[in-house]
Amino acid sequence: MAKRIIVTGAGGYIGSMLTPYLLKKGFKVRAIDRYFFGFLNIKNKNLEIINNDIRLLKDKHFKNADYMIDLAAISNDVTGERYKKETFDINHLARVRNAKLAKKNKIKKYILPSSCSNYGKIKKTEIATENFKLKPLTNYSKANSYAEKDILKLASKNFCVTILRQGTVYGYSPKMRFDLVVNRMTYEAWKNNKILLMKDGTQRRPTLHIKDAIRAMHHILNSKNDIVNRQVFNVGGKNNNYMIKDLADIINKHFKNKLDITWYGSNDHRSYFVSFEKIKNIGYKTNYSPFDGVKEIIKCLNIGKIDLNDNTITLDWYETLEKWNNIIKNITINNKVVKF
Repeated sequence: MAKRIIVTGAGGYIGSMLTPYLLKKGFKVRAIDRYFFGFLNIKNKNLEIINNDIRLLKDKHFKNADYMIDLAAISNDVTGERYKKETFDINHLARVRNAKLAKKNKIKKYILPSSCSNYGKIKKTEIATENFKLKPLTNYSKANSYAEKDILKLASKNFCVTILRQGTVYGYSPKMRFDLVVNRMTYEAWKNNKILLMKDGTQRRPTLHIKDAIRAMHHILNSKNDIVNRQVFNVGGKNNNYMIKDLADIINKHFKNKLDITWYGSNDHRSYFVSFEKIKNIGYKTNYSPFDGVKEIIKCLNIGKIDLNDNTITLDWYETLEKWNNIIKNITINNKVVKF
């Protein structure tokens, strides 16, 4: 019989790619999300869509499931600074609560996609292994770090817990995001013949194609519990570590004319390269590079499959939703909007 897997955040940037991937692999998927960015355009008898806030889930949402990938989160640093309370409530407290509910309802394997940004800033001579002390610098990475610590404590013989610290993700998704560094740099190069670089360009980042992020989750699902239980893995592979200014050189290779560099912001203190040896040693390797991601995004832009708008910038979209909510609330009577 097909295994049932719960995916929270199923309607987001990664979730909207992960859900069809798991369906093709033969899983039954219970897709839970607020669907702020739109519903999944998928029809499949093995797909169960639940429109709910992960802070409000109950036992019934975890019944008769085998696995769980807990993707739902307030994403990225700037959004976490703007919505501090929500970030800690969702990224930390709600995920710990839901991990406990998953364990209570006999889910066998729980995967928490986290972030390499939890390392904060390390010395230029260092490469962070999973044993490095975490030094989160933002609300986003602090909440993720707290969730990791508390959820790992729940692991047991019958409840396998694995943490995946992802690099900065890039690549096409039907719920596209242009607030991710490779994606946005590619868009600006395509649209405005320039590259936006956050000062001073020497900050170091691990990168990860969205398809490789999804393949890592599937790899953990297929791994024996005694190998991945109570374990943290940096997700990426050889040649996935870059300085931001080096990504600009990669993007430049796709354009005939040399692109202008536009600097913005103050110096970014987040800077870290990470080791991927641990996940390599359990048989995982990446298939894609930022060069592949840039080509893919440009192709999608050229055919009008994606474009930049409020819906593709996380913070802008949340602020737009908040504005609409306040307008509607002010003209609502007895739970109905007044008709003119």
